[in-house]
Amino acid sequence: MTDTPPPAVTSDVPGDVSGAARRWATFFETLTPDRLDDLTRHCHSDIRFKDPFNDVIGIQRVRRVFEHMFETVDRPVFTVTDIAVSDRTAYLRWHFSFLPKGREGENWTITGVSEVLFDRDLLVVSHLDHWDAGEQFYARLPLVGWLVRFVRSKLSSA
Repeated sequence: MTDTPPPAVTSDVPGDVSGAARRWATFFETLTPDRLDDLTRHCHSDIRFKDPFNDVIGIQRVRRVFEHMFETVDRPVFTVTDIAVSDRTAYLRWHFSFLPKGREGENWTITGVSEVLFDRDLLVVSHLDHWDAGEQFYARLPLVGWLVRFVRSKLSSA
């Protein structure tokens, strides 16, 4: 038996997926309520956006997700720390820091990875966020946090 490499993956996406991924990352790193109109420059009209709280399709619904974020948190900042690119998909590792409204002085940071799929025109058709809402969000809430920590302690082998 010989060690033959697998066939090369060919892309039906012309252009620079790496560059599109960097532009998308920069969009998030500089996101403000005034820049939400820029979604149309980066996204397909039927974009799917999914995170632990939302699963929506369409630019207007995605825009509403971000409007809601700006309404419910203060000083939101995304920092993309790494980008990996495959054929049509980019994986962006990020930190999201913010102050929950009504909890001044308590800065929160969430770490996650976004799986971003581009179409032939290098527009985002799918943005799926992967992060642990139990540990990084629910466990920090009063009452709910106690329950989450209790359940985790019962399921943990440590």
